[in-house]
Amino acid sequence: MDIKEREKNISEYFEMWIRRDFSGLEKIFSKDIYYSECYGPEYYGMSEINKWIEDMLKKQVVYEWRIKRFYHSEDVTVAEWYFREETDHTPSDFNGVSIIEFNQNGLISSIKEFASKAEHTALYHGHL
Repeated sequence: MDIKEREKNISEYFEMWIRRDFSGLEKIFSKDIYYSECYGPEYYGMSEINKWIEDMLKKQVVYEWRIKRFYHSEDVTVAEWYFREETDHTPSDFNGVSIIEFNQNGLISSIKEFASKAEHTALYHGHL
């Protein structure tokens, strides 16, 4: 799978959360996918992924999941992104990074997410 196809599949997955339509997920994720969310939960395989998505759609609305840039290596793509959502009527936003591994069939086999606060402060910028 080439880099453009990887980027397309990752972008498609992020868009599924905004559209709230996951009908094409099995074409992107491997059946034995491992997924680690940035705040701790882990999911093993498509049955757990589907249960998680079903639960999240009841309480969360994703307004934006914008990719800032991609970094690529042999079978791994890192996506740097911004995420804005509302869960149980409480809005939040943050920056993040996903380390995404692809299997030999070009399917996503692992996603590990890491988060950072959306607002950053340059404490010493311009004071050197």
